Amino acid sequence: MNTNEYISSGILESYALGLASPEEAAILECVMTHNAEVRAAYEDTQKTLELLAEVQAMPAPPELKQKVWKRIQEQDHSDKKPAGESHNLATLPKKGSAKSSNWKMSAVAASVLLLLSLAGNLFFVNDRSGYQKQKHDLQAKNESYKIENNLLAQQLAVLTNPDIETIHLKGVEKHPDAQAMVYWDKTSKKVYLNAQDLPKTPKGMQYQLWAIQDGKPVSAGLYVQDKNFSVAISSIESAQAFAITLEKEGGSDTPTMENMFVLGTI
Repeated sequence: MNTNEYISSGILESYALGLASPEEAAILECVMTHNAEVRAAYEDTQKTLELLAEVQAMPAPPELKQKVWKRIQEQDHSDKKPAGESHNLATLPKKGSAKSSNWKMSAVAASVLLLLSLAGNLFFVNDRSGYQKQKHDLQAKNESYKIENNLLAQQLAVLTNPDIETIHLKGVEKHPDAQAMVYWDKTSKKVYLNAQDLPKTPKGMQYQLWAIQDGKPVSAGLYVQDKNFSVAISSIESAQAFAITLEKEGGSDTPTMENMFVLGTI
């Protein structure tokens, strides 16, 4: 048996897994002492097995074990010669043939373990992919919760601020059920709007808040309807009333009076 045949016989895997007999182990240790190629091959085998052991995260499915065991039995059956078969000198058992048989069985056992490890590795990769997706979903939910918590904190700060003046905007004659709330900070001059009770806007349209200053309407910002509480774009220095109209998306320079929904005086 040459070096390549010895390396591929399975003895290296068997020895690394602790399955080699004392005699096989002694022979291999002696060979590795005098053969650098065999020693290097054994070190590579060790690293491979260690890597497989590290990444194996789940047991192989039972059906895989059954298939491997069936393959071992088939291999063992094919190795047995029919009764009465003649042998020539080349095929007669030689001294040490029992060791060769042991090596073969050790190689098969090592192959089984390698297959199971590879299967475990495959399940680990699939499981890790699922874990990454779950992690991504949790991160997205966490970010959504952060945004929601920030909004709630903002609302609480506004509602508990003693400098805030609350103006109730009631529906006009054409929209009697509509209503909204304006929170005007007299110190910072910022205007907060809660217009969740307004009807859903048609496509391409948007609600716009107006402050009435000395009888003239001044834009106080656009309302994003998917938010039940928003900060108006403009700061309002003074106002006698607030109103909301429905405008084309992006807003208007002047209010469309026939599209007024709510109005509230201070």
